[in-house]
Parts: sequence; C-alpha cells; structure tokens
Amino acid sequence: MIEDDERLAGMVVTYLGQNGYTVAHATTAAAGLAELQASAPALVLLDLMLPDADGLEVCRRIRALGAPLASVPIVMLTAKGDPFDRVVGLELGADDYLPKPFEPRELLARLRAVLRRPQLAEAETSVRQFGRLAIDSGARKVTVDGQPRSLTAYQFDLLQALAERAGRVLSREHLIDAVKGESLEPFDRSIDVHIGRLRQAIEDDPKQPKRIITVRGAGYVFAKVQDA
Repeated sequence: MIEDDERLAGMVVTYLGQNGYTVAHATTAAAGLAELQASAPALVLLDLMLPDADGLEVCRRIRALGAPLASVPIVMLTAKGDPFDRVVGLELGADDYLPKPFEPRELLARLRAVLRRPQLAEAETSVRQFGRLAIDSGARKVTVDGQPRSLTAYQFDLLQALAERAGRVLSREHLIDAVKGESLEPFDRSIDVHIGRLRQAIEDDPKQPKRIITVRGAGYVFAKVQDA
C-alpha cells in the first residue's frame, strides 16, 4: 500500500490483516517502488496523490517494469472527484479504483475480486486461436503472429471474457459482471478505456478494429473470424 495518510493506512493494514492479508505500507512513491521490487506483492494499493510523485506517474512506472512486476494488479485510491483522473489511471494500466472515503468492506470486496481473477484461470490450459491471435488461458499470455502482447491482469480477463463469448454482442454491464464478479457499481467508462487499451495491444489498426467491434448502442462483440 502506497499511501501518505498514515491514519487511513493504519486502518487498512489492521482491517485487511484481520481478514488474512499481509500489507506492507509505504508513505512515498520511492519507498513504495522499492518495496514492490523487493517483495513482489500480489497487488498494489496506490494513492493518487503522494508527496514525492503523482500516483498516475507511479502507475506508469510500475507498468514499465520488467515481468512479472509489470503485470501486478493495481487498485488506485483517489480523493479527487474528477472522473478524468480515474480514466487516465485506467489508461495507464490500473485494474480498478476506489474513491475516498470508502468502506473497508468495499475495499475488501474489490481486492478479493481482483485477486480472484488469476485463480479462476488456473484450471484453463487450452489456447484459443483466432487467426493470428492466440490467447493462452493457462499461461495468461496473448500473442499476435507469435509475438507477445502486454496486458494488465484486468485487460487479460476482459479479453478472455470476450473471447469465450465470441460472436455475441456483450453490453458494458455484462462485461463488468463477467470480469469483476462483483456488483460494485464501477465507473461506466472503465470498460471503454480498457477496450481501447486492448485494441492498442492486439489490433493491426486500433482505429479500424477487426477483432473487438463496437456495436453502437449495444456494446462490443469479439469477432470469430478476424484474419483472411
């Protein structure tokens, strides 16, 4: 947890500890990044406003790290009411966000949902092939023409949810339910942001997508046939 509010951090550390989680707390971006590389945690709670760096910049730095640290799930904590900051955070690779003040039970529910995603895929060993695109559920890897594409944990789960229902039009609400597994009223544009990031990663031309198609007024459809 990278958070300069020590009272809030103390509450979170205690509450999560009572629910079986070990939390390392850092009050600055520098200390948090050092702890991340030293301990390789399962998840990062990241405050948007830190004394020595902007949380968005810290998120960008984490995503620029080498594997496996670059794919660690990130949940951003923000006291700002401007949705723009949340959108930017998602674009930079955050998996979820939680506005302050928040209920400890909601934080716990979100963390469980994010941490459960890799476990849900452990039993999957098949590789789904869509033309030049391959999705390896067991290894949680995506390749195009055999070349790996970098995705966050949330983006991989979103892509997998789409691929499992290839050819079907899925609404934003359906995708949110399929990926999160929790009814937490997430920020509606988050799905659009992640779809945009997915297209950047897997489409030949993200502006003219052939794999993830927008169906105006309805949602998105993952094309069964993608390459000639």
